[in-house]
Amino acid sequence: MVTLAFILYKYFPFGGLQRDFLRIASTCQRRGAGIRVYTLAWQGDLPAGFDLRIPPKGEVCALTNHRRHAKFHVWLATELAKDPVTRVIGFNKMPGLDVYYAADSCYAEKARTARNCLYRLLPRYRHYAAAERAVFAPEAKTRILMISDLQKPFFQRHYQTPDTRFFMLPPGIDPDRRRPDEAEATAIRTDFRREFGIQEDDLLLVQIGSGFKTKGLDRTLYAIKALPDALRRRVRLFVIGQDTATPFLRLGKRLGLSGQFSMLPGRDDIPRFLLGADLLIHPAYFENTGTVLLEALLAGLPVLTTAVCGYAHYIAEAKAGQVLPEPFLQANLNRALEDWLTHPEERSRATERALAYAKTAKFHALPEVAADLILEGL
Repeated sequence: MVTLAFILYKYFPFGGLQRDFLRIASTCQRRGAGIRVYTLAWQGDLPAGFDLRIPPKGEVCALTNHRRHAKFHVWLATELAKDPVTRVIGFNKMPGLDVYYAADSCYAEKARTARNCLYRLLPRYRHYAAAERAVFAPEAKTRILMISDLQKPFFQRHYQTPDTRFFMLPPGIDPDRRRPDEAEATAIRTDFRREFGIQEDDLLLVQIGSGFKTKGLDRTLYAIKALPDALRRRVRLFVIGQDTATPFLRLGKRLGLSGQFSMLPGRDDIPRFLLGADLLIHPAYFENTGTVLLEALLAGLPVLTTAVCGYAHYIAEAKAGQVLPEPFLQANLNRALEDWLTHPEERSRATERALAYAKTAKFHALPEVAADLILEGL
């Protein structure tokens, strides 16, 4: 029997990488493969038939993440040597992978463009740079499953990785994100807004995704603060994801927005929020893909985002919102947010264009194509 080892540092139910892992692993399982999972932490239900292996705390105890991850790599190599598998698939960069699912951006590029030169002297940098090189070095054998073509030039600039080792995957959005028929969508929206106390004249923004700093939540709060007073008072913001909320709650309080935004943990009823909101705002600093952009598109929710997102081009092609160019300027976001909030007719047209585009788009094939590439030759 083919046994596949899937490796990721942490599993929780509402992360984009984690959802992709689960759907790919489940697809491989349906095709007859045994699934073994190595991780430092697992939250939520374990699918039937998955063999979950977590290291003893004493084996990976450390004060910093990079040391913990380094110890995890050593433990993992020992465990796989004792109990081998057919193929090793990693969702984080590390040595010893047969297949790497490239959900993260190029670490070497970020270290040189978003950090000062002293950062590259730190042990943290040395660890993660070595882990990335183990995957992308030209002499490595790891197959690389790309979910965005934005990062490939950066990897090749730093590591000269051959083209033959890159495999592009289509998007993989849950079909339940598709908008239901209009009567049902209207009913869901009405019930949702009643439940959360959203008045008819209120304008609801949603920002969805774990990693609030990377997703640009600070930019969102500054943009809301910059709105004209009468418009700002109508705005509500729901932020959904798994991350530390305290710095952003403090920022919201300092900006006088505490009563206008709520931070909610990850949840499984995101389609209700997409149907109940007036605009998805996603001014990310870094974003390899931005799955939530396509989820909003399928739901017919207009999107305001930044060009760094790998999936932003779908929003531009569908004319389903606005993509802010790089380099990012806060003033551009401020103006764009005001424009979208003051023109309901343009939001309605964006919804119509999004739904028309979604009828022909193929956004659900990622797990099947990834499984094809993982199982190829076995």
